[in-house]
Amino acid sequence: MTDLCGEWSAIEADDDLRRSFPRPEIDDSKWETVTVPGHWRAEPRFAGSDGPLLYRRRFEMGTLAKGERAWLVMDGIFYQSDVWLDGSYLGDTEGYFFPHAFEVTSALEERSEHLLGLEVVCERTTKRRDKRALTGVFGNWDCIDPAFNPGGIWAPARIVVGGSVHISSLRATCVEARAGRAVLDMVAELDAVEAVTVTLRTEMRRAGNDEVAAVLDKQHPLALGANRLRWRLVVPDPELWWPVGLGEQPLYDLSVSVEIEGQPLGSKVLRTGLRQVRAHDFIWSVNGERVFLKGANLAPTRRDLAYASPVEVARDVELALEAGLNMLRVHGHVGRPELYAAADELGVLIWQDMPLQWAYKGVRREAVRQAVKAVDLLGHHPSIAVWCGHNEPFSFELQPGGPLGALSALGVAAAHALPSWNKSVLDSSIRRAFERADPSRPVVAHSGVLPHPAWGTDSHFYFGWYLGRSEDLPRALAAWPAAGRFVGELGAQAVPTTAGFMGAERWPNLDWGDLEGHYCLQKGIFDNLVPPAGYETFEAWRDATQDYQARLIKEQVETLRRLKFRPTGGFAVFCLNDAQPAVSWSLLDHERVPKAAFAALKKACTPVLIVADWPAPSYSPGAVFSADVHVVNDLRERLDDAVLEARLLWAGGGRAWRFVGEVPAAGPSTFVGRLMARLPDVATLKAATGREAPVSGARQAATAGGPSPGGQSWPVELQVQLRWAGSGEPATNHYETRVKA
Repeated sequence: MTDLCGEWSAIEADDDLRRSFPRPEIDDSKWETVTVPGHWRAEPRFAGSDGPLLYRRRFEMGTLAKGERAWLVMDGIFYQSDVWLDGSYLGDTEGYFFPHAFEVTSALEERSEHLLGLEVVCERTTKRRDKRALTGVFGNWDCIDPAFNPGGIWAPARIVVGGSVHISSLRATCVEARAGRAVLDMVAELDAVEAVTVTLRTEMRRAGNDEVAAVLDKQHPLALGANRLRWRLVVPDPELWWPVGLGEQPLYDLSVSVEIEGQPLGSKVLRTGLRQVRAHDFIWSVNGERVFLKGANLAPTRRDLAYASPVEVARDVELALEAGLNMLRVHGHVGRPELYAAADELGVLIWQDMPLQWAYKGVRREAVRQAVKAVDLLGHHPSIAVWCGHNEPFSFELQPGGPLGALSALGVAAAHALPSWNKSVLDSSIRRAFERADPSRPVVAHSGVLPHPAWGTDSHFYFGWYLGRSEDLPRALAAWPAAGRFVGELGAQAVPTTAGFMGAERWPNLDWGDLEGHYCLQKGIFDNLVPPAGYETFEAWRDATQDYQARLIKEQVETLRRLKFRPTGGFAVFCLNDAQPAVSWSLLDHERVPKAAFAALKKACTPVLIVADWPAPSYSPGAVFSADVHVVNDLRERLDDAVLEARLLWAGGGRAWRFVGEVPAAGPSTFVGRLMARLPDVATLKAATGREAPVSGARQAATAGGPSPGGQSWPVELQVQLRWAGSGEPATNHYETRVKA
C-alpha cells in the first residue's frame, strides 16, 4: 500500500486552471500547502472559501509485479470530485461517507513518478428546501453555523495493490440469530481480469482468539469484469450479541479470501456480531426479547469530521452509557468508523440516519445509490438496529431563532399529512433500497412525520420549547396515543458551561445577532421562557436556562418511560452533544462539559424508576394534590418484596403512604397507587413558618416557566422511595411544587 496522506498542494479553481491543472508539467510551487486528511476551511488561506478547490499530490511508486493490479482508494471526500492521474481522467465521485476506488494499474506501469489531481466541490447550502447535495447536518442544520463548509478530502487516500481478482466490496448482514444457529447473508463484488473459477473461503473466528466458529469453501466461476456473488454462512452454536443491560457483546472476525489453485489473491476482514433485531409498531426486540430504547440524538463529534480523534468519537458513546442510554440516533449523518466499532463493543444500539435533512429536489437516484453504499459500509455492525431514510422531509423554512409556532396549525398538519415528492417519492425509494439491500433490519422511511391515517412514523415533540409548555406532553399523548409510539426528538436549548465564545463579560449587552447567526441561539424563544432581562448576571441566566432544560428532560423522559410498551417503544432526546461551540439543545457542550440536564437524564434513565404524575407548577391553598405512582423496571428479574414509600411534605406538616408488593420484570410500567392529600391553607403555612415566604424570580423561572408575577408561595415536595429484596441502594425520586397565595 502507498499512503497518500500528508502534504498536498491546493488552489481555488478558476476556468483556466480547471482545464490545465491535471497535467504533470504545470508548476504548482506557488500553490498553498494543505494537509490530507482535512477540510480546506482549516487552512488559513481558504478559511472563508466555498471552493471549488484543486488538489495535487506527487508521489513515487515502484513497478508492479506480474499479475498485480493497483487501485486508488479515496476514503472520504466532501462532497463531489473529479479525479485525474498523470493527466488522464479516472472519473467522478459523489457522496462523503463511503470510499471511492479507481483501478490505476495501467497508469502506474507507464512511469514511477506520478501526479494525482482532484477538483473538489462542496457547495454551501443556503436554503432549507430544494437541496441537491446529500451532506445532511453538515450542509444545513440549526446546530451548526450556517456559514460553515465541510469541503475537502477529509479521510485517507492510498494506492492498494492486489492480485488478478479484486474484492471491490463485501457486505455481511445477520439475517437469523438464535440459540444453536445464526445465519449471515454475504454479498461481494469481485473484479476479474479474465474469466476464471476461484475458491471463495469464508471463515468466522471469535475476536481475540483463534477459535473457528464457522468456515465455508465454495468455488465460483467469474466472468471478465465485475461479478456480484451472494451466499450464506451458517454459524452453529453462536454466542449472541446483546444490547447493554441484556447480556454480553461477543464479536467475531469474519474474513473472506479469494484463491486460485491454492494461491491467495486477496482478502477482506469485517468485525461483526450475531443477533437478530426486529420492530413492530416502533417496539424493538433483540434476539426475541423486547427492549425499550432510551436514546439521544448524536451530533457529529466535530463539525469538521476529519479532526475528530478515535478517542473523542468513542468517548461520545461512553458518555451515552454513562447517562443510562442504550441507543444513539446518529442524526442526519454517517459518522466515523470508530463510532460504530465503539457501539458494537459497548452494546449501544444505533438508529442510523441517512445524511438527508429537510427538503431535496432531484436526488432520488443518488439517494438510492448512497443507501446501498451505507449497507455495504455498515451492515456488518450488530449495533445498528434500524435504517432511517430522511429526517423531517419538509420544505417550510425555519430560520435560527424563529419559533415553529409561527407556522399555522393548518400548514403544519398539511406538511405532515399530505403527499409530497420528498415523503412519497424520495423517501419511499430510499426505504425500498434499504429493504432490498438489508432485509435483516427494520427501515423507517423518514423521521418526524406524525402518525396519521396514511402512515406516519415517529414524533418530534418540542413541548416547552417551540410548542406550549413542557407539561403539555402527557396531555397530548393521552389524547393521541399513536403519537407516542416513539418520540425521536424532544428538548430545549440551554446555555453551555463552556461559554467563552459568548462574551459573558459584556452582559447584558451580548452580541445577540452573532450568537443567533453563527452559534445557534434562539433568543426569541429564550425571551419568552427564560428571559435574559430577568437576571443580573450572565451566570445566573446560564444556570436558569440549564435548570429549565433539566426539568423539561426529566419530566418528558419520565412520561415516556411510564408509557413503556403502552404504546411507547422508546425516545431519543435532542441531543447528546455539540459539534461546535453553540447554544443548543445539547446535554454536553462542545468540550463535553455536562449541562444540568445530563444528570437529569441519567436519573430518569435508571433501570428501576419510580414515576409520579408531575405536579402542577403551583396549587391554591387548600387544593387537593393528586398523583398516580408507577414503577418502571427494565431489569430482567422481578422485584420481590418491594416496598414503596411516599411522603408529601410542606412547612409544618405532610402526608405519608406505603405500598407493598412485587414488580414484574422488563415489562410495561406497574401502577402502584394514587396519592391524594389536601394541601394546607395560608394561615396554617404562615403559622408553621412564622413569616410570609416570597419566592425568588430566578427560582420561579426555573420551575414554572417564567418569572413570578408577585404574591406569596411556599414549597411542597413529594419524595418517593422503593426498596426490594436484594436491592441495596433504594430507587428514589422527588418532585417540587408550591402552594401559591
